[in-house]
Amino acid sequence: MIVRQAVFRQGRRAASRSPRLVHRPFASAINTDIEGIEASLDSSLKETHSIESLLQNESTDNVPKIDDETHATPSTSNSEVAESYRSLQRQRALTSNLGTSLTPHYQPHTLLTNPPSPSEISLPLLLASQSHLGHSTSLWNPMNSRYIFGIRSGIHIISLDITAAHLRRACRVVSGVAERGGLILFVGTRKGQGRAVVTAAKMSGGCHLFERWTPGSITNGHQILGRCKMQVVDEFDRPIPGYEDQLLDRPSIKPDLVVCLNPLENWVMLHECGLHGIPTIGIIDTDANPTWVTYPIPANDDSLRCVQLIAGTLGRAGEEGQRKRKEKARRGEVTYRPEVFEVKRMEEGIKTGGDGEAIHHAGGSQ
Repeated sequence: MIVRQAVFRQGRRAASRSPRLVHRPFASAINTDIEGIEASLDSSLKETHSIESLLQNESTDNVPKIDDETHATPSTSNSEVAESYRSLQRQRALTSNLGTSLTPHYQPHTLLTNPPSPSEISLPLLLASQSHLGHSTSLWNPMNSRYIFGIRSGIHIISLDITAAHLRRACRVVSGVAERGGLILFVGTRKGQGRAVVTAAKMSGGCHLFERWTPGSITNGHQILGRCKMQVVDEFDRPIPGYEDQLLDRPSIKPDLVVCLNPLENWVMLHECGLHGIPTIGIIDTDANPTWVTYPIPANDDSLRCVQLIAGTLGRAGEEGQRKRKEKARRGEVTYRPEVFEVKRMEEGIKTGGDGEAIHHAGGSQ
């Protein structure tokens, strides 16, 4: 009974207390925040006024007056122009420390405009490009088990260490083929891969294909690509005239290396390359078959950033190979033998009965 009366008295006292007293802590907190905001505004306003006054004191009236009728300005002398330039430099020196500065950050568009070189490949760069994301575990190909790091949320995670190692190996292959004057074909037929394919082909001095692959372009190239024009070039890739008539009966040119960015849609092309012994490089996701290509690169083929990174890196490797080839050509070293020269030597070998010395003399007389 005593406890019940005490609770009743305390409740009547709390009910009779004014609302202002109840909400006094909240009101004081709001007043404190308002005072802080007003103080910061006053300080920023004072700083702005000081900068304006400093600029007004430093700047001079160098803007020429414009005539209201003719809208022309009076001619200025060289001394006035020089003084205006010095005033501009002073203003830049005063205002150069104002504002904010951006710290170095990841810029995805540089994968197209300035792709990294093979030596710049790192695990953080591959991770930022989403190269580690595979497909669902229900869609995986068991032959990719050696490339898989683990499973997270029902999705296979590709090991980036293996991706970096296979990418560097593919870069060495591309650089070697380009250094020996080989023809490299970059293929990417998915939506959004066109720019990456064209950029990589330009850097490596090869060809590109970003539309549908025509079946039989390799196995039946004489019928499909028979009307394509060919030209003879020297060791510096300069065209040599006078061989147009001799190129009419020659078969179509086949690539020495094919880089495929989406093997699932271009399995017909990969099959034709395998029939003719053409080495291939491809991006192999967890749902693809790694035996379709000669040099697989385990990565995410659905990410445009990943595709642009791999294509740009391979293009840089091809560019390095082309640079080495041209440097050797300037020193008088040719890293490849023309195909016509080899055919003539084979014909001379047949005529002489396979005598090695006779073949050597016949090849030197050509």
